[in-house]
Amino acid sequence: MTTPAIELRNVSKRFGSVIALNDVSIAVNPGEVHCLLGDNGAGKSTLIKILSGVHRPSDGQILLSGEPVVFRSPRDATDAGVATVFQDLGLIPLMSIARNFFLGREPEKGIFPFRRFDLDHANKIARQALIDVGIQVRDPSQAVGTLSGGERQSVAIARAIHFGAKVLILDEPTSALGVHQAAMVLKFVIEARLRGLAVIFITHNISHAFPVADKFTLLNRGTSKGTYAKSDITREEVVRIMSGGEDMAAVEREIEDLLEKAR
Repeated sequence: MTTPAIELRNVSKRFGSVIALNDVSIAVNPGEVHCLLGDNGAGKSTLIKILSGVHRPSDGQILLSGEPVVFRSPRDATDAGVATVFQDLGLIPLMSIARNFFLGREPEKGIFPFRRFDLDHANKIARQALIDVGIQVRDPSQAVGTLSGGERQSVAIARAIHFGAKVLILDEPTSALGVHQAAMVLKFVIEARLRGLAVIFITHNISHAFPVADKFTLLNRGTSKGTYAKSDITREEVVRIMSGGEDMAAVEREIEDLLEKAR
């Protein structure tokens, strides 16, 4: 039996009297894309922050390769091989691709106290890392702000892979992208999977999730509505569970009533 690369067991998170997550469990194996689906307010952001070390769970455990861990900070999670690409990407638009690629991990040359950023080495490594995930950049010294949304995502994902991530968490990576750019990012998701990474893909867009996912965990109002293999569930069932079938049925009835009155 495969040991999950990362696992949450019965995790809850409370902020005072507010229960953001309630008894959520997920397990993600190496070489697997696990989509975490839910509408706004479902608890996705809280779960991401627990996995990435921003928040500590109120109850439950995080396990890496079967061993319990405690992340006291995002640095702890990163050092353990858990890389999170947030919606804002953590990139600085006015800085170059290479400088963003090595942000916080700058290669240096020279002798102390005259050590300085090794720009040539950074450009070479950043260019090759992007080629490895299928992106040809014109010049690694160009500002990140000149890249498209899909290309910026590729820089963030390539950076995580290059620095040895074992678990890659993607927070709504396609939410603000057009069709072509979203397809580019989904290709990177598959590339990470083929490299043996455990990928957690957080989204509310089933059209983007379904083509790449191996499994789905569905969240609704802070609770898990179950984990399903793609072969065991249809798109329509995913949408119904995500949105809450009764809620959607009530909305559809209200719309029909309004249209009837307008006739």
